[in-house]
Amino acid sequence: MEKVGSIIFLNHLFIICLATPLMVQSTIENPRENIDQWFQNLPRVKQKLTRLHFYFHDVVLGPHPTVVAVANASNTFTSPTFFGRVNIFDNPLTQGPEPGSKLVGRAQGLYGFTSQEEVSLLMAMNFVFRSWKHNCSSLTVLGRNRVGQSVRELPIVGGTGVFRLARGFALAKSYFFNASVATVEYNVAVLHY
Repeated sequence: MEKVGSIIFLNHLFIICLATPLMVQSTIENPRENIDQWFQNLPRVKQKLTRLHFYFHDVVLGPHPTVVAVANASNTFTSPTFFGRVNIFDNPLTQGPEPGSKLVGRAQGLYGFTSQEEVSLLMAMNFVFRSWKHNCSSLTVLGRNRVGQSVRELPIVGGTGVFRLARGFALAKSYFFNASVATVEYNVAVLHY
């Protein structure tokens, strides 16, 4: 019975993961009017390239963790790759590598350990920006993160606010890692209108 409950929970989690890009919204006073006007202007607007650089802080242990485990498979704790574990996170994004550096946004989403051969994650997350000229805008990342590689490339599949119709990539590089904290440097290149 416990196995059936876990399967139902994971199915719901998967559906939520697919809907997450649709749930992230920017602040719009009159959405219909603004969207219609935005699409009417689209043929006259040039595509832009925006590059961003920030740090992601994944705090697993301590008084204020930013990530929690929500599911484990029956063999997760005997697997050398934590296969089957799913974590939900709400991590700070900062301008510099120090946790106390200026907050520029949050990374919100989930990652699941998806490989039985290496530590590899399926990441579904939104970079939600709270500063710069990108305030209240977001970028959606959905892809494989091979943690053992020094630099990992993740696809950007969408965005909101100033990042509407976004596509691009994020390069993730581990900056610092121990049993309780992981700091990851992100270099992002995104095309948008």
